[in-house]
Amino acid sequence: MAEAIRSDKAPAPIGPYSQAIRTAGFELFCSGMIALDPESGELVGSDAAAQADQALKNLGAVLGAAHLSYANVVKTTVFLLDMADFGAVNAVYAKYFDANKPARSTVAVAGLPKGARVEIDAIAVPI
Repeated sequence: MAEAIRSDKAPAPIGPYSQAIRTAGFELFCSGMIALDPESGELVGSDAAAQADQALKNLGAVLGAAHLSYANVVKTTVFLLDMADFGAVNAVYAKYFDANKPARSTVAVAGLPKGARVEIDAIAVPI
């Protein structure tokens, strides 16, 4: 059994998918978040650091809708348009996760939705 999770504080999906799905085992699988403003649906920030910050805020809103927080995240995947942005994104990312940082993969991609430079997805579990 799976339950769709939705937050009005994060942007609505721009395709046929849910913001997140909680499984019967209570794992939460969050869709990739880009730097969309939840109200306007427009991309926020022109550089990777600003976009990573907004993407992580959007992820936090979805986690909150499932009564979870960044502390519940066990795995993320960061998609970068340009691997040269790795350091700038890391600096922002580190502010959102405390001493128990989740496992993470970072992948360079040829393109992201709406011309974004960064996309971040996550898996979270209740503690």
